[in-house]
Amino acid sequence: MILKFKTELPLKDNNENNTLGTPSLSQVILETNLPGIPLHARGKVRDVYAIDAETLLFVATDRISAFDYILASGIPDKGRVLTQLSLFWFDFLSDLTPNHLITADIREYPFELRSYSDQLEGRSMLVHRARMVDVECVARGYLCGSGWKDYQATGAVCGIHLPAGLEDGSKLPEPVFTPATKAQSGHDENISFDLVVASIGQDLADELRRRTLAIYAKASAYAATKGILLADTKFEFGFLGDTLVLGDEVLTPDSSRFWPHESWRPGGVQLSYDKQYVRNYLEQIGWNKQPPAPALPDEVAHETSRKYKEAYRVLTGKELLTT
Repeated sequence: MILKFKTELPLKDNNENNTLGTPSLSQVILETNLPGIPLHARGKVRDVYAIDAETLLFVATDRISAFDYILASGIPDKGRVLTQLSLFWFDFLSDLTPNHLITADIREYPFELRSYSDQLEGRSMLVHRARMVDVECVARGYLCGSGWKDYQATGAVCGIHLPAGLEDGSKLPEPVFTPATKAQSGHDENISFDLVVASIGQDLADELRRRTLAIYAKASAYAATKGILLADTKFEFGFLGDTLVLGDEVLTPDSSRFWPHESWRPGGVQLSYDKQYVRNYLEQIGWNKQPPAPALPDEVAHETSRKYKEAYRVLTGKELLTT
């Protein structure tokens, strides 16, 4: 069943001067509408269209999810941040791994897509259709989130035993590979490396771990030069023929925890450039984490947008491309 398309969020921007540099909330794209282009899938954030048997169009909307539910509000320019930051990292990591990107230049898109530039510019990319591996490849350099909860209960994360006495936000002795199951809906669950081996085989499991930790090492070292700690992140891989490639999004505020180094203090929730700000708000209002998911106040949506754009600016050294 195809969901009803919506291209605008019916809220007013109360900031008449728009001092935060974000578009009005009425311009937030929650769903795309590309008549004549087959909709392949609609995820928590991305709308995916089938161009042909070997090519997909990824469009990052401004939807935001938290606690496994899509919220009723969007975040201005969020989709552009996700796409343009992923493009930056695809290029930066090209010496470590191939990826599924074909192009993000609309001028190189099939002719039938060009009339939809208002929905595609800066937030879309054409990619090769890969056979995805059903494992979330998570790298952790710091103890937080579900890893912290696992450690509190077992003294380990995904079966990897850690030293006693660590705190929420502590730096780990060395980065660890902590895989998870992939969930189209609901919550991804941490699993042991042994379960990954049982599911996909020893050789592929070893390569996913090796490549995940190599990417994390290079990206975290780079982020550190910008004053950012890459606490954890997750990747997805797939096959193009016999070649294992990096896919989906890469090192964005949706898939990663970015912490300002200057404010990092183990022992609690950290200041961040990612959607932890939204999670904190939802915890404060006492949402029971059941549908329907609430809308966000304008100020929370704008502040989240600011954090996402600041992450892009600090990491890339450039201002976000907007229309």
